[in-house]
Amino acid sequence: MAEQTTVIPANKENVVIQAGACSVSVLPNFGGKIASIQMNGHELLQAPLAPILPRTRDMSFDAGDASGWDECLPSVAACTVPTANGPANIPDHGDLWRVEWQEINGNSSHESLHLRVKCFSLPLELKRSLTLSEIKTGYRLSVDYRLTNTGGMTVPWSWAAHPLFTAAPGDRILLPPSIKTLRVEGSGGNRLGKNGDTTTWPIAKLTTGGTADLTVAQASNSGIGDKLFAGPLASHENWCALERPSVGVRIKFNFNPAENPYLGLWICYGGWPDRPGPKQTCVALEPATAPVDSLALTGTWSRALTPGKSAIWAMHVDLELL
Repeated sequence: MAEQTTVIPANKENVVIQAGACSVSVLPNFGGKIASIQMNGHELLQAPLAPILPRTRDMSFDAGDASGWDECLPSVAACTVPTANGPANIPDHGDLWRVEWQEINGNSSHESLHLRVKCFSLPLELKRSLTLSEIKTGYRLSVDYRLTNTGGMTVPWSWAAHPLFTAAPGDRILLPPSIKTLRVEGSGGNRLGKNGDTTTWPIAKLTTGGTADLTVAQASNSGIGDKLFAGPLASHENWCALERPSVGVRIKFNFNPAENPYLGLWICYGGWPDRPGPKQTCVALEPATAPVDSLALTGTWSRALTPGKSAIWAMHVDLELL
């Protein structure tokens, strides 16, 4: 007899933290997803492209809801990596968006939420703490991470935040002015080049001729889908932002390049998923440990944890009133 799957409606297991007119909703049973960030009645995250339902260990990311804010670990791209116990197969966008997270009892409050989750492809456990507070310029979401090797062998890992912020034409992406070039991980129709190419920022040359101002969000029917990387970042290149005048907010990330030396940038204005159906219209600002999506691609950025050891990092996201 086939195993039955119990479907838990996502709206029945929201955990909400709140400060003033800002709220953050999290779905522990659905990959610890930050499903909603609302400020002054405006939703800031990409809406689900499909119902939020239980996931399998091998489904592709575009087979799910492809919305909100997930954590990509131990890889963004599906890949196979060698370990002392043989090859480890890591699925698309990693393990964590597929599995249930558990609340760490006794520590959460109306303003904070503490969760833990274990990877299944490698012996890694992640603890993530969210704290929402009111600041002079608006609100701050502080995010703290601790990753621990719970196994008996040294394992490789990489991490990237995956916050999909909805965008409208005229919104602007802001990066430190010293950033002049970006590495192309992928670009729909190769409009900015192929994987491994370099493009200029903020004005990029198109492979078909002409230029594009990458800072300006485009209409949802533009068919654009580009994944780019900045870095390694200098100590002063520790921020990035999405300015949304239509809703009166600047979403500004602050992070430590000593902890996360790279910044992934996903700009999608109707260019993904490739399958028929709804498309993303969003910008993802992704502090990351590596300048590539695949853990199988190694370099000076590569990281590994020995048994029992932990890595910690943190960032905060300011939701500033314009």
